[in-house]
Amino acid sequence: MKMQEVKLSVVIITKNEEDRIRDCIKSVRGWADEIIVVDDESADNTRNLAESLGAKVFVRKIDIEGVHRNWAYSKASNSWVFSVDADERPTEELKKEIKEVLKDTKHACFSIPFRTYIGDYWIRWGGWYPGYKVKLFLKEKFKYEEVEVHPRIFVDGSCGHLKGDVIHYSYRDWGDYFAKTNKQTTLEATKWYKLSLVDPKKAAYKMNIFHALWRTMDRFIRAFFVKKGFRDGFAGFMVAYFSSLYQIVSFAKYRDLKKKNNNKGQ
Repeated sequence: MKMQEVKLSVVIITKNEEDRIRDCIKSVRGWADEIIVVDDESADNTRNLAESLGAKVFVRKIDIEGVHRNWAYSKASNSWVFSVDADERPTEELKKEIKEVLKDTKHACFSIPFRTYIGDYWIRWGGWYPGYKVKLFLKEKFKYEEVEVHPRIFVDGSCGHLKGDVIHYSYRDWGDYFAKTNKQTTLEATKWYKLSLVDPKKAAYKMNIFHALWRTMDRFIRAFFVKKGFRDGFAGFMVAYFSSLYQIVSFAKYRDLKKKNNNKGQ
């Protein structure tokens, strides 16, 4: 007996993505049973383009990443959700694989290899590929930690692994890479500052100059040498170098936040 095909919702989270939303939706249109766009109050034509391509559009201003993603997934009509951002495209191999595996699975989610680009260069080394991410899941059994940056996932059930790639046009160029790194370190510092208000002991253990320096050296060595980032040449060096700076830059911003808020209280 032929197994019934499981219906799938694709959820896309956007913010001023008029130059990329069209290709993103086209990559899943005709394959997904439902396409939902949750837009963070874009000032450009993102929402109109998404609606014109048949997506259901909801508007919500992002507050905390984990909260925002959980809210977005709750809008899906189907239990199985494939989550993509506007800069991500599932390959044809992956789409075929997903449709097949969902016909008969006991897993609650699946991790998927990501092929990430800076500009037109695919970063293959330094731990970037396959860079598995959980993007396919049963919404009733899946939840993001409700924190501002790098939220963890909680899954009630086992996780399978797929072979097909998601193509991730994460950074338009090096300027975009630097800008996003700057934003992420600001969010990281804010997260630890808020934690310091409720659990100062834990914050002090993680956010101190010695820990920051150790993480800086450790990240570069692991990315460039252990995980062979050098095989990506100049791009590999840049990725390893700026990845290593993440912790110490976050620490510097964390110190600034503490100083500013301490001065306010005086």
